[in-house]
Amino acid sequence: MTATQDLPLSGLVVLDMSQFLSGPYATLRLQDLGARVIKIERPGAGDLSRTLYLSDTEIGGDSTIFHAINRGKESLAVNLKDERDIARLKQLIKRADVLVQNFRPGVIERLGLDYEAVRAINPRIVYGSISGYGEDGPWVKRPGQDLLAQARSGVMWLNGDDGDGPVPFGLAIGDMFAGADLAQGILAGLVRRGVTGEGCHVQTSLLEALVDFQFEVLTTYLNDGRRMPKRSGFRSAHAYLSAPYGVYEAKDGFIAIAMTPIPRLRELMGLEALDPYCDDPASWFTKRDEIKRLVAGAIAERSVGEWLAVFEPADVWCSPVLDWDDLMESEGFAMLDMLQTVEREDDVTIRTTRSPIRVNGERPKIARAAPRVGEHTDAIFAEFGL
Repeated sequence: MTATQDLPLSGLVVLDMSQFLSGPYATLRLQDLGARVIKIERPGAGDLSRTLYLSDTEIGGDSTIFHAINRGKESLAVNLKDERDIARLKQLIKRADVLVQNFRPGVIERLGLDYEAVRAINPRIVYGSISGYGEDGPWVKRPGQDLLAQARSGVMWLNGDDGDGPVPFGLAIGDMFAGADLAQGILAGLVRRGVTGEGCHVQTSLLEALVDFQFEVLTTYLNDGRRMPKRSGFRSAHAYLSAPYGVYEAKDGFIAIAMTPIPRLRELMGLEALDPYCDDPASWFTKRDEIKRLVAGAIAERSVGEWLAVFEPADVWCSPVLDWDDLMESEGFAMLDMLQTVEREDDVTIRTTRSPIRVNGERPKIARAAPRVGEHTDAIFAEFGL
């Protein structure tokens, strides 16, 4: 196991003034690479995501989502309306390497902790900001929330079947991608600082992250006369890809089939009904619903295992569709060792994920659970002489 002090960001101090998901996800990634993350929270209530429940599960007084995205961090309770606390925080900023915030545009300026103010305190700091839709324009004061950002980004029209209307992703993809993008920018800023000695301001937004997420299909749209994508009306999985691309129901489950030439599929499945399409590649897109219905009818007659026995030896790109129980029981997932149990001194334990990044062949492990509000305030003030 890689020791924390051996990780690439070991020795760096990150002040996390963000809450909910996007900013904390960025700092989680930095922490997993060895940085020390000090979470700045309101005394008493703390990060609002402490009470953002995905279910009725609560651990140690906080939501599971808070634990998942804040594991291993320290909590410093600071009243941003108290001059003495602000003065202490500014002293801490002098010693920090990174600061992350995701307040609504205008709020951080009113607090006197915007980039220019912080840069004056510490010119070497790499300052990261996440907003909903940027810092200017007509949407700047709109709520920067994931579902609403998805709604404005166009991404909902890529999900579901044609005629379904917009279908949102079942995950907070705007938050996660914005956090990942910010983490990349911060790492680049740290590299630049190593060369020039100067910090920088890294910015992104939920909307920018979601637009970038769609770069492949947006590039097609922009260079194809701006024709809107048309989703398949049956078993749609990608608006721009032809049959058989999709998920099909077998006797005992579901199987996903990716890019496969129709003649090859006809041969392996013994499906004579595909003959009219074999010599007409254009029809694999224009007639994809008809082709998919024929494939679906045949798939339904046999089990997933039977079809895998046909497809996999022939190098057809396919996979069984696993649910979480299936995933957890699979040898392939077990080999990755992506789960861990984190603990806290008040007997809080939670089963959660580990970093998706390996360093020198090892996956870092942070065994400490998410902190209580202000759990480390006294220790941090004492350490930094505040």
